[in-house]
Amino acid sequence: MKLAAVSDTDLSADPRSTIKIRAPRREDGAGVWQLISDTTSLDDNSMYCNLLQCSHFASTCALAEMDGEIVGWVSGYIPPEHPDTYFVWQVCVAEKARGKGMAKRLINAVLARKVCAGVTQVQSTITKDNKPSWALFGSIADTLDADLVRQPHFKRDDHFAGLHDTEFLVTIGPFERAALPVRSAA
Repeated sequence: MKLAAVSDTDLSADPRSTIKIRAPRREDGAGVWQLISDTTSLDDNSMYCNLLQCSHFASTCALAEMDGEIVGWVSGYIPPEHPDTYFVWQVCVAEKARGKGMAKRLINAVLARKVCAGVTQVQSTITKDNKPSWALFGSIADTLDADLVRQPHFKRDDHFAGLHDTEFLVTIGPFERAALPVRSAA
């Protein structure tokens, strides 16, 4: 099925909005790192990691800008062994951009890209007590009319040496590409 082409610039939900969603560039690495650092509920990555995400993985990451400031970020990738899967590594939305569906818009923006043309499921890991993430991924599953399955993936004692809560692998799918709210050419 051929789908209509949509550019990242067209992905802002409301044309009156000053929020723009786009693929990151190398120059965005430090700003992404700062956004994540300013969000105390997230695990920090090194700035070098964010620079690699903004360059090597730019096609599967997205950021949101409001008046030139980075206010939203999603990092993810397509695992080489699972070309039908988009794995969401991290989602971050600045306080002033919350409540606008930004996290879901960022993920949908990536899923709409040509690089994700073969993707029929979304995965991520979430700790049991992370209510905002459970709500986000539940909403994505509802929008895509797809099942959401969860199972322990990285266990507190087996993988984190007791230093981090168990991360549950969340799998949404399979879904039909036509279910995406924003579509691009396949």
